[in-house]
Amino acid sequence: MAKDTEKLIRQLSLISYLMAERRPVTAPEIRRDVEGYSVMNEDAFARRFYADRSELEALGIVLSVEKPQDGQVEQEQYSLPPENFHLPPVEFDDNELAALWTALYLLDGKFAYAEPLRLALQQISWGRPSPLDSPVQRTIALGITGAADGHEISQRLAKIETAIFRRKTIVFEYYTMERDSVEQRRVDPYQLLFQGGQFYVVGGSHERDAVRVFRLSRIQGKVGYATKAEHDFQRPADFDPRGYADRIQWQFGEPIGNADIWISSKIAWQIERHFGRYGELRPADDGQGSIFTTSYSNSRQLIAWVLGLSDNAQIVGPSELAAELRERVQMLAARHSGDADELPVALDHHEPLRPRGESSAPAGAEDDTSANESESLGADAVIRPERFARLVTLASILIDSGRSGRTLRADELLERLKLSEQELQEDIAVLNVVNFGAGTYVLYAEILADGTVEVDPEPYGDAFARPARLLPVEAKALIAAIDLIGEHIPEGSLASVRRKVVAALGEDPAHEGLQIAALGGDNAEIAAKAREAISTRQLLSFEYFKENEGVFSTRVVEPYQLVNGLEGWYVASYDPEREAVRNFRLDRIKSAQVTGTRFEPRTELDFSTGVDGWLRTGEVPASNRARVWISPERARWVREDRTVISEGSDGSVVVDFGYAGLDWLVRNVLKEAGDAVVLEPAEARDAVRAAAAEIEAVVPV
Repeated sequence: MAKDTEKLIRQLSLISYLMAERRPVTAPEIRRDVEGYSVMNEDAFARRFYADRSELEALGIVLSVEKPQDGQVEQEQYSLPPENFHLPPVEFDDNELAALWTALYLLDGKFAYAEPLRLALQQISWGRPSPLDSPVQRTIALGITGAADGHEISQRLAKIETAIFRRKTIVFEYYTMERDSVEQRRVDPYQLLFQGGQFYVVGGSHERDAVRVFRLSRIQGKVGYATKAEHDFQRPADFDPRGYADRIQWQFGEPIGNADIWISSKIAWQIERHFGRYGELRPADDGQGSIFTTSYSNSRQLIAWVLGLSDNAQIVGPSELAAELRERVQMLAARHSGDADELPVALDHHEPLRPRGESSAPAGAEDDTSANESESLGADAVIRPERFARLVTLASILIDSGRSGRTLRADELLERLKLSEQELQEDIAVLNVVNFGAGTYVLYAEILADGTVEVDPEPYGDAFARPARLLPVEAKALIAAIDLIGEHIPEGSLASVRRKVVAALGEDPAHEGLQIAALGGDNAEIAAKAREAISTRQLLSFEYFKENEGVFSTRVVEPYQLVNGLEGWYVASYDPEREAVRNFRLDRIKSAQVTGTRFEPRTELDFSTGVDGWLRTGEVPASNRARVWISPERARWVREDRTVISEGSDGSVVVDFGYAGLDWLVRNVLKEAGDAVVLEPAEARDAVRAAAAEIEAVVPV
């Protein structure tokens, strides 16, 4: 029998024994009565028992210890209070359970933590109709699902997840964007972060003697453990993971200072909603527009953001930041003047700008930062739950079936727990030898020839007759799924579910192991209006800001789904006026009303194209293609996201850029702050040059 299997039997038997005894017992009694310990000598027992207690404690199952006054270790008494093992009852209403099922339905097979999420739902919905039996919900879809992208990243994620749990230092080779080199890294992993479709690990870098952020897709090869020790580090008590999920690109790194940015009245509401947590918005002294004050660590990233707002934003101060913006706008205009064939010569006359706060490339994707760059997501569910959790859940299901006399089928178990036939056989074999001591077993189960599972539970199997507390990876999976979806399920509230789960656990799992960065610009009130209209089949009326054109319009649509993508949440709708399917970003809806007018759903509509396409990739379906030159300073970042057509000897690249509207292309070229030049089509070059000239005309001298 494998050592891991022996350990599982021993630990489960220890729990069963302590729960059945219902009294404090001594170490000699445990050694005598608990499966697996009796064959050990005293020294081996002492080591194994200590290790088992430590592992159970790491899983949240803490044994109570009563120490004798004379200090004799062999007279210490151990017990397991029921509240230290069982999950406190959590009362969910039908809508909340429906919301939980919707979460699993949306994420199953696509979420990196889908399997522990499934086990967590089994536990917290105990005694209620299984959420796994609920009908399919189609009023929400996900373009971003929290999946790891590719086999290698899946393996890295699983290794790092284990390292965080076990407090193990990891080593790996890392491609550092800023230095364009592969370097060895030795890191104490504190937290996983999912942001912008990518997984990152936040941890103490031994090389930097500081906390750094590493993108998993830039790790080269496998992740290994630095030592063979059981534990290598303790996470600093003052480490706050929320700070790494709540930063914007221009705040990655050490702060340089504060910037004042004038914002037009037209978009002040959007800046407050979308970026308010990154700074402070106040009325301008002259009453015209507002001033947004934000700290910044990287001038290029802040300038790129301002340029993306076109004439709705201007840098007021500091003066050196405004001067850098003017330089970049002038460079942008110069690089779009003349014949595109002469660009390599013309470009030689422009020295690469070195933004304040970075050496040669924009921060936001190297080992010192995190990023929002997008990549298409894979569909691997890679984090396996602890087998301990799976066995405890299976024991509960089997005992419940045996006591109720309900016939249980093997294929039902395979589906509910996502097991292979071999895994189910092995798990049942393990549970069949878990015992209370003195030859009294927790249960006996056997898969019969007709596919049913015969279960004979012992009358003292109370320890597993109730749901066990959520183990760390299960709790983490549940809260991460809730945070990924947020308040966007019309059938029920995940916010209330989250509050109840955190209250039952006594802590927020997001603070330990996995942080889901919120998609920017979402608004609870707008989302609530959209949810209400979708669930009641009523027309939704709203005031919508068309960012590319800088104008507002009033829309009245038939809303069908809420769906997320790389840039935020959308309401997928049918627009009767335009007789077409349209997707509207929630962060661009200024106000919304449910009209009270009902509509009959159009069954012929198909919204899957967006979910499987542009919502995941960030590139809209396009009939137009542009060739865009990217500077050597920016090329390494852009090649991660776009198809490279050709490469220059100086490190520059030319990429393929798909676009549906010219305004959208211009805005995205502006956001590159002079590091992107349209080569063709000519009309796009002209449009960028004109936009740069308009911005230059209003930039303070």
